[in-house]
Amino acid sequence: MTTAKAGSPGQSPERPLAGVRVIEFGTLIAGPFCTRILAEFGAEVIKIESPRGGDPLRKWRKLQDGTSLWWYVQARNKKSLTLDLKDARGVEIARRLIGSADILVENFRPGVMEKLGLGWEALHALNPRLVMVRLSGFGQTGPMKDQPGFGAIGESMGGLRYITGYADRPPVKTGISIGDSIAALWAAMGALMALRAREVKGGEGQVVDVALYEAVFAMMESMVPEFDVFGFVRERTGNVMPGITPSNTHTTRDAKHVIVGANGDAIFMRLMHAIGRSDLAEDATLADNAGRDARAAELYAVIDEWVGRHDAEHVLTVLKAAGVPSTHIYSVADMFSDPQYLAREMLLSTSLPDGTTFATPGIVPKLSATPGRADWPGAELGQHTDELLAELGFDAAQIEALKIDGVV
Repeated sequence: MTTAKAGSPGQSPERPLAGVRVIEFGTLIAGPFCTRILAEFGAEVIKIESPRGGDPLRKWRKLQDGTSLWWYVQARNKKSLTLDLKDARGVEIARRLIGSADILVENFRPGVMEKLGLGWEALHALNPRLVMVRLSGFGQTGPMKDQPGFGAIGESMGGLRYITGYADRPPVKTGISIGDSIAALWAAMGALMALRAREVKGGEGQVVDVALYEAVFAMMESMVPEFDVFGFVRERTGNVMPGITPSNTHTTRDAKHVIVGANGDAIFMRLMHAIGRSDLAEDATLADNAGRDARAAELYAVIDEWVGRHDAEHVLTVLKAAGVPSTHIYSVADMFSDPQYLAREMLLSTSLPDGTTFATPGIVPKLSATPGRADWPGAELGQHTDELLAELGFDAAQIEALKIDGVV
């Protein structure tokens, strides 16, 4: 495997969010993933953590010398400042930082920031230009706003879990915390929209309110109008999606799983010719998606039979030559040797503080003129505390006193 070296200052042009200061009051996934995106594209992200352990993500999943490898990815390019927000001095330091910020991202339960004296009205008075991004299970309003909500709850209430899996089995989750990640993407998008609005509409900030269940719900394609017009409730259908045929997972002779997506009219014809079923390619009743969908079981049986007679390498070679979208289903091990991943620098080599190197995901999206980059992995707890307090005017003795008192 060959991975690209993670970037360092001076190796690429100024990034699009250079000069934007972001304060993160977030833990685990949704808020921190949002700020990770902003940091990769040049924003200065200052992550506020409790002096007593910091973000729980530091201890989630696989650990290297006591720190999560996930942490090093999720917190890359961010500065870590420890503050005890139960102490008035910690809150005052936070306020001073927020006074110079462009964006604040928080994913506490609604009301927590208000109890700290850091609610929207207080912060807007302090810094009228501030954009406040608020991620929560159910949003800042409504009868459920005060209830705790994690990604799994958002995926369930937003409709994703109900349609995921097979009809004869209970709903299943995807392999990642996708509800949190989708919410983070909406949050990053909302932050940038609000910055743009601030730029062209008088210079004031606003609140970006992202609810996890709504973030998932917004991805549910035609589910709402189909129910409203036809009373149709989309159910679990495994690896096929009725109405889009053929597109399915098939098992090869050597027990590999391949995806064949041939639901385009011309693509379907190429597939049938490629697998020796020209009769179906020329069948006028299969010329459009509606006709194919009506005979979905028959078509899937034909494709299953052909794929099952061949090894995966042969199947994919034939389909590639025919211009039929197809792939085997990748494990992470496959990604490490895949030419496409490597060509687009989707595996970056990063160094830990002890010099250990490891691969991390590359940057998305690819910008041609001002690309993002990974400058450093997630910081040690409080690594930038002294630097940031000195910027705010604290001298060495004052910083030491705050440490002795447990404020930082």
